[in-house]
Amino acid sequence: MPIRNRRAATLPAKLSRSWLLINAARQKDFAPGLASEADSVIFDLEASVPEESKAQARQSVLSALNGGMTAWVRISPTTSDHWEDDVAALSRADGLRGVMLAETERPEQVTYTAMRLRAGTPVIALIESALGVENATEIASAPGTFRLAFGTNDFRKDVGVSADPMALAYARSRLVIASRVGGLPGAIDGPTPADADEDAVASACEVTASMGMTGKLSLNRGQVEQVNAGLSPSPDELEWARELITQHEEGGSIGDGSYLPRLARAQKIAALADSYGLWNA
Repeated sequence: MPIRNRRAATLPAKLSRSWLLINAARQKDFAPGLASEADSVIFDLEASVPEESKAQARQSVLSALNGGMTAWVRISPTTSDHWEDDVAALSRADGLRGVMLAETERPEQVTYTAMRLRAGTPVIALIESALGVENATEIASAPGTFRLAFGTNDFRKDVGVSADPMALAYARSRLVIASRVGGLPGAIDGPTPADADEDAVASACEVTASMGMTGKLSLNRGQVEQVNAGLSPSPDELEWARELITQHEEGGSIGDGSYLPRLARAQKIAALADSYGLWNA
């Protein structure tokens, strides 16, 4: 029987806020992760799995996806010996929602990956280096690219910057702008540490939202509800949108040149509220 949180299962991945990474070598974590409030779940075949466990983890993922589960899968970079085995296995996975390609640096890496999977399989380009950031616009425009994601930890190692939001602002902005240019949904931010407390997660979500990113990776399923809340319209925004839309429907006057942009914003908030089930939350 398929195991998936019903609300999350019906949410389009373009609107997913929380992206929960689950170690593919820990099969016992698959079902709890899928039953969680995470908008999207990613079985991780890359960074979290040691070399000697790759083959077994890959088989566990294939068995899960052909046994009723549905999930995304983070695969090894195209420069890795494991990439070939990852795409070959996943091309036979019935429950595959899409893949996240680690260490994406060039647009052709995304396109080549998409070509090796079943037609129409979306690819999230995980950008983790200076070269990837500089090529973000081309990557966002490449055939097969579904969304961009920011691998903050590896990026910091590559360029030698701290975790301070100011140090990462340029890279985040590049991904946000590239996503817009490429006509993609909002970019996905990197994760907070798995052991981060509620204040740290809330602060990180504020940074993510302020930079214009609309999703966030998570390493701990206990954090996903807070991520969802942090990347959703606030109660004040919901109330403002409801009031403006009601006034408009009752024949309110346009007033000035800011009215139509404000109405469009209110309608977008209302659509997100419907998708996320927020009106009666």
